[in-house]
Amino acid sequence: MADKTLHDLFIDELRDMFDAEKQLIKALPKLVRAASSAKLRAAFESHLKQTRGQVRRLEKVFTSLGEKPRGKHCDGIAGIIKEGDAVMKEGFDAEALDAALIAGGQRAEHYEMAAYGTLIAWAQALGHTEAARLLQQNLDEEKAADKKLSGLAEGGINQSAAVAAYPDEDADDEPVAAGAGARKTAKRKPARR
Repeated sequence: MADKTLHDLFIDELRDMFDAEKQLIKALPKLVRAASSAKLRAAFESHLKQTRGQVRRLEKVFTSLGEKPRGKHCDGIAGIIKEGDAVMKEGFDAEALDAALIAGGQRAEHYEMAAYGTLIAWAQALGHTEAARLLQQNLDEEKAADKKLSGLAEGGINQSAAVAAYPDEDADDEPVAAGAGARKTAKRKPARR
């Protein structure tokens, strides 16, 4: 008969996120090196610093619960990192790679947002007010990082990748929705059938 409780599940998920954040600390420098956009590199560097702070916050959560801070392998983030590593080896041009790095970064952010949202709900249900407060700070940072990545994508990186995809098109062809970083317009290609 099962005898584990929501408290046990909460601790298990905390350990999963502790490991996830530590995996990201190792992965983010690769994204910094792979990015060609200075703004994207800066965003990844900034989030690396935040992630280190998130680990320290998780350590405080464990301490507040009388638990030793330790991780449990997070297969979810490991899979997202593995996909990102594979994309970096695909040979995409710099513009497309930046767009792919943003997509991978947002996959990680969305995973973390879902996990932190759940942890906060469980902490509140269990009456762990201090843990909920600290976890909310991590969630707020994940949301801000996701918003920043969206802004970079929509602010020119995706458009630059689209322009680079069709470099031989005439400037007077039908324009693609212009982003802040657009260098020229590109003709829309008909869908392949």
